[in-house]
Amino acid sequence: MKRLLGRALIGLIVFFAVLYLGDWAVWRSRVALGGGMGTVSVSRIEVAKLKNNKEEYYWDGTADVDCSRSIFPQAGSGACWWLARHKVIFDR
Repeated sequence: MKRLLGRALIGLIVFFAVLYLGDWAVWRSRVALGGGMGTVSVSRIEVAKLKNNKEEYYWDGTADVDCSRSIFPQAGSGACWWLARHKVIFDR
């Protein structure tokens, strides 16, 4: 049983490593052709800590955020599909 679980774990690690490397290669080719990056308009909300574990929220407006058109975040930018579904960013 341990042997089967160990092989399954190694298989998952290899699968995700190959998936990430393939995603990176496709993203790099898109960047070379001029289409690997995009922008998404998001709302920013700043959270201020108060006494007694309370918080106050300040709307900071909307901003265009750079994103990578890939499955995983690349080049320090979030993935466009993730930012398009999560349009509010909380700055703590």
